[in-house]
Amino acid sequence: MPTGVAIRDVRGQLFDAAECVLLRDGPSALTSRAVTTEAGCAKGVLHRHFADFDAFLAELVLDRIARIDDQAAALRKSAGTGTVAHNLTQALLDLFESVAVAIVSLVTSRDSLRAQLREVRPVGVPLLTDAAAAITSYLTAERELGRITADADVDTLAPALIGAAHMLFADRQGIPPEAGDVRKVVTAVIADAAQDPLR
Repeated sequence: MPTGVAIRDVRGQLFDAAECVLLRDGPSALTSRAVTTEAGCAKGVLHRHFADFDAFLAELVLDRIARIDDQAAALRKSAGTGTVAHNLTQALLDLFESVAVAIVSLVTSRDSLRAQLREVRPVGVPLLTDAAAAITSYLTAERELGRITADADVDTLAPALIGAAHMLFADRQGIPPEAGDVRKVVTAVIADAAQDPLR
């Protein structure tokens, strides 16, 4: 892109470019040069908006985590509708069919990025921890409605669901699991807690 040409929504454009590189080539290929080339802009554009590349990556991760907040609100709103198994299956598909698996790989592969994220998110694996919190909130709402047993340990069920689903999706080179595969995991994890997980 020629010097002096304004770019609208620079952050969004750079984040989208980083996501493309990450999904296509994996975390090891994610460099400032790769991002700016993908975005079609000069390398200096990234460094004018972010202190360094790790600061850029930290903001990318936090931006993608913010999207989970919207998904969490929609999931919690679905409490009492459909079936618990269907709602959880759809939420996990929405989460893991996105860039989430690649973001988790990115975070776990870069020590300096994890260090920056720890300053604002001291506990857990970013994105997975947020997704587990969303599932916990949803399961709590379903428990209040009587669709999950009163003694269900939602604080254990949520990370179990996230971990099991992550294992299904974690092979970046593989074919994503079918919805039926995810639902099978969901029904197995919630079998003792759901009043009727197949309804």
